[in-house]
Amino acid sequence: MREINVSEVEELVRDLCIKANLYLPEDMESCIECNAKKEQSPVGKNVFADILDNMRVAREETIPICQDTGMAVIFMTIGQDVHFVGGSLNEAINKGVARGYTEGRLRCSIVSDPLERVNTGDNTPPVVHLKIAEGEKVEIMVAPKGFGSENMSQLKMMTPSVTEDEIVDWVVSVCAKAGSNPCPPIVIGVGIGGDFEKCAYLAKKALCRSVSKRNPKERYAKLEAKMLEKINLLGIGPQGFGGTQTCLAVNIEEAPTHIAGLPVSVNVGCHVTRHASGEI
Repeated sequence: MREINVSEVEELVRDLCIKANLYLPEDMESCIECNAKKEQSPVGKNVFADILDNMRVAREETIPICQDTGMAVIFMTIGQDVHFVGGSLNEAINKGVARGYTEGRLRCSIVSDPLERVNTGDNTPPVVHLKIAEGEKVEIMVAPKGFGSENMSQLKMMTPSVTEDEIVDWVVSVCAKAGSNPCPPIVIGVGIGGDFEKCAYLAKKALCRSVSKRNPKERYAKLEAKMLEKINLLGIGPQGFGGTQTCLAVNIEEAPTHIAGLPVSVNVGCHVTRHASGEI
């Protein structure tokens, strides 16, 4: 049994909130640079140049890549041989988010009640997903999610009779409807399977996978490629000004499901699909 003081969790969450909002993952930066070279529209090329310049300024000036510093989504994997001491784990996570957003001078966007709309002032509470694994480590990923892209996400409860082409066409239709709203070029996370809430979780988790890695199952990897190709044929282009590069990557995550269902969800990520990870 390994004891971990919750103060370590608080500190790591604080640091990851700041890091995720200031620096894009290297694979995302490389993907944007690669797609900038592929873009055929002159206006699109100019937009890509602005996007790359924005990333550089954010890195050099240590300011957020995007003014919408998002709702903090936290994926936490806890080893079953870990024992937390020193207080409440939940409080430590919330304190870490609060410190990250206030000390990091990040915009606080969370309201305490969805109808009363009163800002909490420190971007808490976050959305927290806990997973228990073997061992005595704690792994934390913070994925700030802006709502320009989140608002464009959808879930559909399909039936087992649906074809793969119909799944592809629905995913593409979600992107077509989103248009310029999610600040393209976008990253698309697709969840297939599970139940209603599991499917949405899969799509969000898919956005946290490296854009350079395809699904390990060939069938799903081919679906990712087909979806990416069709989305880019929409011609929406960077920031919606038209062009050949509307989507940077499509990541699919799948899970077992019920014999009577086939849930499919799309979580849309903007061109600053952010996440940062750490380990205790």
